[in-house]
Amino acid sequence: MTNAVHDHSRWGAADQIGAGNLLTVERRLAALHSVKEGRVYDLSHEIGMGAPYLLPNQTPYLISIWASWRDSIKRRRRTGAQNDAGTNLERVEMTMHVGTHIDALGHFSIGDRLYNGVSAAEAVTDWGLDRLGIEHAPPMITRGVLLDVAGLDGGPHLNPGRVVTPDDLARAADKAAVAVEAGDIVLIRTGWGQHFTGSPARYVEGEPGIDVAAARWLTHRDVVAIGCDNMAVEVLPNPDRGVMMPVHQHALVESGVYLIENLALEELAHEHVGSFSFVLLATKFKGATGCPVRPIAMI
Repeated sequence: MTNAVHDHSRWGAADQIGAGNLLTVERRLAALHSVKEGRVYDLSHEIGMGAPYLLPNQTPYLISIWASWRDSIKRRRRTGAQNDAGTNLERVEMTMHVGTHIDALGHFSIGDRLYNGVSAAEAVTDWGLDRLGIEHAPPMITRGVLLDVAGLDGGPHLNPGRVVTPDDLARAADKAAVAVEAGDIVLIRTGWGQHFTGSPARYVEGEPGIDVAAARWLTHRDVVAIGCDNMAVEVLPNPDRGVMMPVHQHALVESGVYLIENLALEELAHEHVGSFSFVLLATKFKGATGCPVRPIAMI
């Protein structure tokens, strides 16, 4: 892990989309043309109260009815309306990092520096990010690759603290008969995602995942994003107790590569789908450090 951030990205001093620049028209068309069967795999989890969250940064997802059919009918009757039009409207409290979500490039820093040398002191305000917010993430339509490492240790999943190495990723790619290419979005299945709904408390106690070496193996291949069926993509706790969240620093800050977390990859793995057309559209929450998403794979 380096302690400095390059002054500017290869896409220029004004760049705010990082590896999103690799999402070319040609790669988009190739991904769409690869769809032959019209089958869709939903790669997201349902978000509800009780969904896993990590303290102290994250808070629980809460939803309540802000306006109900009963109250709205009463109000409308008082104005003379007679058709009893009832409205139900909710209010939600959440972080943008609940459930299946994508991290904005401004989500992490190395010291005071965000991606592309942006000063965190200047960009991070009380009301969100002035630069590198999720509204800048481009629509992602490209080839997706699934690297399934869940069974490497002989069980249904890898265990917390288990580092997924570059060699593990290379072997998974060989097994799936795919080569990671520039512009790809790589999804890593550790098997840990089965605990998202089955045992949310266990899910956040730790997780298997990549460390910086494997992250570099991917970023050096010019991937656009790295996704995983865990809370943070990277291994927790890190075997090196002297660092915390170094994959986030390398991917988001140093490389401009997006991270997609809490993916649902079981169906894709069960059907041995190694590559697919991948679609992810991030909602433009201005200044947000990420947002919940509903990515899909199509074959």
